[in-house]
Amino acid sequence: MIVLNQIIQGVLLGGYYALIACGLSFMFSVMRIINLAHGSLAVLSAFALFALADRFDIEPFLGLFIVAPAMALVGWGLQRAVLERSARGGLLVPVLSTFGLSIIVDNLLFQGFGADTRSLAPYIGDLSYDSWSLTDDIAIGKLAALTMATAIVLLGGLQLFLKRTQIGRAIRATAEDLDTVGLVGVNPRRVNAIAAAIAMATVAIAGAFLAMRATFDPYAGALQLIFAFEATVIGGAGTLWGTLIGGVALGVAQSLGALVSPQGFFIVGHLAFLAVLFARLFLAGFAGRVSRAFRLGRPA
Repeated sequence: MIVLNQIIQGVLLGGYYALIACGLSFMFSVMRIINLAHGSLAVLSAFALFALADRFDIEPFLGLFIVAPAMALVGWGLQRAVLERSARGGLLVPVLSTFGLSIIVDNLLFQGFGADTRSLAPYIGDLSYDSWSLTDDIAIGKLAALTMATAIVLLGGLQLFLKRTQIGRAIRATAEDLDTVGLVGVNPRRVNAIAAAIAMATVAIAGAFLAMRATFDPYAGALQLIFAFEATVIGGAGTLWGTLIGGVALGVAQSLGALVSPQGFFIVGHLAFLAVLFARLFLAGFAGRVSRAFRLGRPA
């Protein structure tokens, strides 16, 4: 029963990991950019929501209607001012640019808010600790369930958006061939800016749940980036539903690892990530060798 409870808690934790990884996966699938400022921008959103709640008594869920559009504008500006320009310098320059941006954001937050930890838990009432009891040994936290539901709705909504809307199809087409879409009347600069805005709006939502479920500080972004990156890689980089699967797999691995030792929470999660990464590299290399063997053995 203890193991079953840990698995259930791990699945729910995976909902948060999928949520934090959503924007990272979406940006990589569309623009092939690994945004190393992803975690720092999520923490920036968390501090923005905290400031609204602390200074203006705006509840976090209502504050999202302010912060999410603001972060979307940040994403638009980030694409136009930084990512678009740095992409001309090759694959490595955008990565270095976002790394530098993360350092700037972290230090600005430290200057503005200090090193103290914050949380939005006091501003959401009973939701932060209330739960449903399934049995004497198993309980489901209401906030954890809400986080999982939000991840499913967000990922599913993005999937429908990409498949069923005109701008969504334009985003997919731009991701496939940036140069050719211009021939059919699609403005790739505008499409990429919209995609970055959408990614940053999801980052705002992830930052809200980060702040509600745990404490955070100006330098908490690095750890969130690691979780997001691991969930994205485990599920398959660039696939939205794969991001959910990867988040759940990471959460279950961490929860089961916690049964072994407190340090096992992180260690087993990292081991699961490395196992999947090496498996993908091995299978890719094996498939390449098989393909070359068939080509060499094919008659002229």
